Amino acid sequence: MTDRAKPLVIVGAGETAEIAYEYFTVDSGREVIAFAVERRFLPEGGEGPDGVPYVALEDLAGSHPPARVDAFVALSSTWLNRLRTRLFHEVKSQGYTCASFVSPHAFVWRNVTIGENAFVFENNVLQHHVSVGDNVVLWSGNHIGHRTVIEDHVFVSSHVVVSGFCRIGSSSFVGVNTSVGDNVTIGADSVVGAGAVVVKDLPPRGVYVGSPAKPTGGDPFDSFKVPAELR
Repeated sequence: MTDRAKPLVIVGAGETAEIAYEYFTVDSGREVIAFAVERRFLPEGGEGPDGVPYVALEDLAGSHPPARVDAFVALSSTWLNRLRTRLFHEVKSQGYTCASFVSPHAFVWRNVTIGENAFVFENNVLQHHVSVGDNVVLWSGNHIGHRTVIEDHVFVSSHVVVSGFCRIGSSSFVGVNTSVGDNVTIGADSVVGAGAVVVKDLPPRGVYVGSPAKPTGGDPFDSFKVPAELR
């Protein structure tokens, strides 16, 4: 976790950015001093919530140097997490430390590890020796069982139950109300549909639905309309 006294720039201009602003401002004590957006997407008016200014991401290092502020990349699962990942790497390449938000209303056991640019919403339960990678979103109300590893750039929707000794591969998306049994690995770039029950390992780059979860034969990159250059 980063220094709570350091000001924060939120990268993004959509609903997730506004949610991040609200959560960081109300529940972390961090001062959000700007929103950063790629120049071609700068909103008209130049101000976000509460008059916080928008700045061009291309100019951020000049206007808000990494020695003075932290950053948080606030995007959803767009393009199977690829857009959030691209901007995370862009911010890191400029020398910024990315803050993580862990809700004070989440239960996080003392030996849990959480990487940079993670967003852990309220009512999550992270048990003994859970490991959460960089740039991970855990929306509200999930249970992450002991010794489970969530790799980088994953998006976990609400009310997901992941049992102990599991692994969720990088850049995967796990839908609402999914249940994952003990000792299960979900391969990288997987899309697990809402309400799926995962009882055995899932190979990478698949779309899985049902109980028990089975492949649909679809391509997750097509499902999330991932541009060719990001596949």
